Amino acid sequence: MRRPPPPAAAADGPSSRPAPGPVTRWDGAVDGWFEAHLRGKRAVDLLMYGASAAGDHSVVWLALAGWEGWRAGQGWRALGRAGAALGAESVLVNGLVKLVFRRRRPESAGPRPLPLRVPRTSSFPSGHASAAFFAAALLRDGAPCPLVYLAAVAVASSRVHVGMHHASDVLAGAAVGAALGEITRHMFPILPPGPRRNPPARHFPPDQEQSTRARRL
Repeated sequence: MRRPPPPAAAADGPSSRPAPGPVTRWDGAVDGWFEAHLRGKRAVDLLMYGASAAGDHSVVWLALAGWEGWRAGQGWRALGRAGAALGAESVLVNGLVKLVFRRRRPESAGPRPLPLRVPRTSSFPSGHASAAFFAAALLRDGAPCPLVYLAAVAVASSRVHVGMHHASDVLAGAAVGAALGEITRHMFPILPPGPRRNPPARHFPPDQEQSTRARRL
């Protein structure tokens, strides 16, 4: 079922302002493209709803930070610093910034194909998109850079697919998160500068080690 386009007065609250006409038309065009080409396809729905759920409370980004820290031998330290940075980013974006705009979220035309957590905060900007690109900036020095940003794009675009955000919400959130991430990675890096080391090597008893070498020869 086709979802109605974003209303012209896409704001909510006494001090809010409606989105400008060109923004509303662009949001409607992007939403129409998702409706025509992606929504309703089972595999795409599974991917997008899964990506959206993985971005809830920055779970996927904390997991990646822990993995990166483990590879560098500083697992809990990296996880703690990532949690602190992502928490501060969330307070700023989901708290202070959203209070300024108070934009209404897109309207749903019917039940969604998969379960989805529905936030109560303002639609603008997208907190998922902001956290995704914020985390990608922090993690790109350790994890493979293209894969981190690919994951960020998947989480951010999923918010349009599942109908939680307008496209302009996602674009603004991505820009805000990327800018904050660049500042934070220099001031508060996940892994402080220093020699990186691989995870501890596995040690075998002498007999087993000799047997392993013999098999390799």
